[in-house]
Amino acid sequence: VNENSQTEEMVSEVKQLLELINDSPELEKALSSPILETDAKKKIIIEIFSNKVNSSLLNFLKLLADRQRIGILTSILDRFLEIYRENSNIALATVTSAVELTDEQKGLITKKIINIAGTEKLELVTKIDPSLIGGFVASVGSKVIDASLASQIKKLGLSLSK
Repeated sequence: VNENSQTEEMVSEVKQLLELINDSPELEKALSSPILETDAKKKIIIEIFSNKVNSSLLNFLKLLADRQRIGILTSILDRFLEIYRENSNIALATVTSAVELTDEQKGLITKKIINIAGTEKLELVTKIDPSLIGGFVASVGSKVIDASLASQIKKLGLSLSK
């Protein structure tokens, strides 16, 4: 039970870390910079992350800086989450919609995707793309569900042109 809660805590921190890095292109650029010295990168890591992540994860980040691998941090963290999902039988679904989805809509879409994907656990990532006009596009693994207004208009245009 203790090991499982530690894993869940680590997963939560890794997700926060990825979000922080993805929200700050300057930070990612600084950590990947070949010009910035290792000590400077470690100082940045300590200043930004010391109160946000546990000591094990912080030490891992410093180790990556020492080994000059901190530039591929997002790839490493993404792979960690991928392995976690595989081991926990959690499917990752990406849903792109024209507007922000309500919690009720997310719940309905999650239920539909669980039925289609044949999985019990699902992690939902939402994105916004106004070019869809309306509806959504969901993808789980190699399966794609396109329920967007933009694709329906395109199909209608193709059928009218025949």
